[in-house]
Amino acid sequence: MKNREMTRFDARLTKEQKELFEYASQIGGFRTLTDFVLSTVQSKAEEIVKEHNKILASKEDQEIFFDLVFTNPKKPNKALKSALKEYNKKL
Repeated sequence: MKNREMTRFDARLTKEQKELFEYASQIGGFRTLTDFVLSTVQSKAEEIVKEHNKILASKEDQEIFFDLVFTNPKKPNKALKSALKEYNKKL
């Protein structure tokens, strides 16, 4: 097993929050409250990052997108203008 550098994270919470989290960790089958919190936060963080990265997958994609939209926008071509007209007709 690789040695990982560990760090600490402290959080203050209300008594009600702690009781809820402890109860959830027990019924969820987690060994400890720490296991529950870390697993839950890890899962949510991965979900948020995955969703964010779906939009603009890489730094290069981001640069291309922002260049085309904000820095160097192109004028709409005939096909795009035609598609807009068709769309507006259906509204």
